[in-house]
Amino acid sequence: MSTKAGRFAAKALGIDLTSNPPLDARDAPVLPEQTGSYVEVEPTAGEWLRGLVPSGQQVYHYFYSMFPFLHWIMSYNLQWFIGDLIAGVTVGAVVIPQGMAYAILAKLPAEYGLYSSFMGVLIYWFFATSKDITIGPVAVMSTLVGTIIIDVQAKYPGVEATTIAQALAIICGAITTFIGLFRLGFIVDFIPLPAITAFMTGSAINVCAGQVKTMLGETASFSTRGATYEVIINTLKYLPTTQMDAAMGLTALAMLYAIRSACNYGTRKMPQKAKLFFFISTLRTVFVILFYTMISAAVNVHRRHNPAFKMLGKVPYGFQHAGVPKINVDIIKTFAPELPAAVIVLVIEHIAISKSFGRVNNYTINPSQEFIAIGIANLLGPFLGGYPATGSFSRTAIKAKSGVRTPLAGVITAIIVLLAIYALPALFFFIPSSSLSAVIIHAVGDLIAPPRVLYQFWRVSPLDAVIAFIGIIIIIFSTIEIGIYCTICMSLAVLLFRLAKARGQFLGHVQIHSVVGDHLEETGSSKEFNPASQLASSRTAFLPLAHTDGSNPAVPVLQPAPGIFIYRVSEGFNYPNANHYTDYLVQHIFETTRRTNPSLYARPGDRPWNDPVPRKSESEDLSQKPVLRAVILDFSAVNNVDVTSVQNLIDVRNQLDRYAAPDRVQWHFAHINSRWTKRALAAAGFGRPSEETPMKAIFSVADVSEYAEVPKRVSDIESQDGTVVGGEEISKQTAGGDDKTSGMLRIRERRGEYKRAVAVVTGVNLPFFHLDLTSALECAVASMSEHPSKAPAN
Repeated sequence: MSTKAGRFAAKALGIDLTSNPPLDARDAPVLPEQTGSYVEVEPTAGEWLRGLVPSGQQVYHYFYSMFPFLHWIMSYNLQWFIGDLIAGVTVGAVVIPQGMAYAILAKLPAEYGLYSSFMGVLIYWFFATSKDITIGPVAVMSTLVGTIIIDVQAKYPGVEATTIAQALAIICGAITTFIGLFRLGFIVDFIPLPAITAFMTGSAINVCAGQVKTMLGETASFSTRGATYEVIINTLKYLPTTQMDAAMGLTALAMLYAIRSACNYGTRKMPQKAKLFFFISTLRTVFVILFYTMISAAVNVHRRHNPAFKMLGKVPYGFQHAGVPKINVDIIKTFAPELPAAVIVLVIEHIAISKSFGRVNNYTINPSQEFIAIGIANLLGPFLGGYPATGSFSRTAIKAKSGVRTPLAGVITAIIVLLAIYALPALFFFIPSSSLSAVIIHAVGDLIAPPRVLYQFWRVSPLDAVIAFIGIIIIIFSTIEIGIYCTICMSLAVLLFRLAKARGQFLGHVQIHSVVGDHLEETGSSKEFNPASQLASSRTAFLPLAHTDGSNPAVPVLQPAPGIFIYRVSEGFNYPNANHYTDYLVQHIFETTRRTNPSLYARPGDRPWNDPVPRKSESEDLSQKPVLRAVILDFSAVNNVDVTSVQNLIDVRNQLDRYAAPDRVQWHFAHINSRWTKRALAAAGFGRPSEETPMKAIFSVADVSEYAEVPKRVSDIESQDGTVVGGEEISKQTAGGDDKTSGMLRIRERRGEYKRAVAVVTGVNLPFFHLDLTSALECAVASMSEHPSKAPAN
């Protein structure tokens, strides 16, 4: 009934189903039970739709994968706990001063950095697929939050900075959670490494430049939120206004670098104590902050209202700002243009770091699940006073080197931060602001890519090195947000340009022999299968005629056969590049062949304007050129095609058929990887011969017997009716001895020494879709010899 209804609908809509019937396998069961030749079954829309509907097992796996801790929590043991304890305490000691410093960078009170640090590490372990990542305040995100706060307060002066930061955290958290729940984490793959490097380097330079003013204690009134170059110029311009803060800031920065250098030197000289030097280097931030806090307390304990240098000030005990965040629509509208940049900053560093440490420590992260982790942390963080938080590079590196074993180390870090919130606020009062700025500069300095990184980019891809360099310059001379957009857009533009301008290659064949040791191996004569001898035997390889792949130019690459062209598509075949591919294909064919029937146009006036009468010298040259017989397309790099690209092939086929008239050009395809690509090409009339393009059928077969004999090429096999030539005979008798043609064939060597069973690899209903280039070329040559050109003799 459904078939009848479909035919009736097609007739009513004027669709001719007989012009190009779909592939039908109802009369050809699947091997090995079939009694007829193997027929490929085309995919259907229903099959595609059924593939989109998740099964019960997939639904269960989806919800189970949302809580990765369930995979390992039942195996938790004491050894893991010791590693997590050491790493958690170490990171906790580092995150406390950094969190407060970054909160000030975000134009917020210092305690908000502690709140964000606590919620980030406490929540993340529930959803984590990385054991190394530490979520909390980071310098770049804090800088962006501070900029957004300044912009919003310029329009709404009465709105508190904390309200803006918490609203931003919730909106960004909701967006990232949505992306994670719908498993769209693959979008981060569109942000390439040069864009990430430019973003991190330019942002780090921006943050460092903005902190120099506070570190030196300059009293001049100039904004540190403008372009980086302006901040640097103003900082140098107002150096005479430097105060006593410079002593506390510059010496703290020098001490941080001195301790790290000393520990690195000690590690090289005494490798047996590398672990000790690592923990000393890791805790240098804590040592320096405590040391300068003690100096500050000693100097200012009796002059709190008139300190010698600027101090952090009062930090309240506990979660004094916990509550339901205020979400104001007007505020959201104000920072809405900054949301894309904020979301990108939120995830780009986190995903890049987690992937990097995952590869180093031999595990794989799930980007979509990481989106959920970031999103939930930012959705719940504002209820305790947090602001936008994401993965930190410096703290993640410390955590990994500390020997962390599981994400549960985040709970240990949360406990350390919680103790600091309730036990240390009195000590925080005396922390010098200039020393905190030194901590920020020291931490962010590691994000600046050294020159050797850009040089490596240049060695791998000069264009990517240029993109990274331009991105850094844009951030320095404009803003971080503009730099992010520009680098991503440039990278996508380069990707589209490479895709659209991809050029195919014309291939020829070369006979290859292998050199094993100090002698040349020839084709073995033994019938016994030996993988080593097979690899060393003579074989045919297909190389670009112009040696564009870097192969030795001294090796002659032969044209496959007169009038036959093998064309390899290099980077997919879709609407951006299909026209570029086929233009080059047609141009080369016109340059290297002649029209099949030169007298096709009886009078000069019948010729098209773009096909003038050739000169006498050109006619003599044309007579030496072959006529066009066949085109073989290597689709090994093609995963799918679209309507535009297939229509482009149809137009080129019609164009070349007119050029080859009265002959018809044969189109062969090799290495098609997708059933949907076969369906699309078959729907356009490719893959099957027509009455005007007869062929000699050649099919690839594979050994399916219990014991494998010497592998046979297609040219070594022939059927009883002479379908394929060679030294073998394909019997139409099945194992039972009947006369029915079967996909299971018996090949009998003429010497009668053994028998073996083979099966057709590709469908006999699509004889122009070949397994490889060798079979495609054999089929084209055989068809050409069977059906010579109809061109008139010269």
